[in-house]
Amino acid sequence: QVQLVESGGGLVQPGGSLRLSCTTSGMMFSIYRMGWYRQAPGTQRELVAVITPGSTTNYADSVKGRFAISRDNAKNTVYLQMNSLKPEDTAVYYCNAKRIGEVREYWGQGTQVTASS
Repeated sequence: QVQLVESGGGLVQPGGSLRLSCTTSGMMFSIYRMGWYRQAPGTQRELVAVITPGSTTNYADSVKGRFAISRDNAKNTVYLQMNSLKPEDTAVYYCNAKRIGEVREYWGQGTQVTASS
């Protein structure tokens, strides 16, 4: 059974930093494309960042230069380092796993990130 468990969310002042973690089990982590998505109230879920099995990364324009996605295949974990957080980054952040070329994908339960003074 595939499981994705996010952690690291919380409340931070604008300009602050957080690091999200997503630890997986029940899957061959190294062959999955891993991604972080977010959803704010009343909006659609949107892509934040992705990292391929070969560690190629891609980012939404709104987070380029501030967020960094990385993976540790030995720990079956993907990370999202978030710096210079803005109030508009406030959302529930979800971890996603998908094999390239396959339709099935997996989601974590989400972790709340709030950037507010």
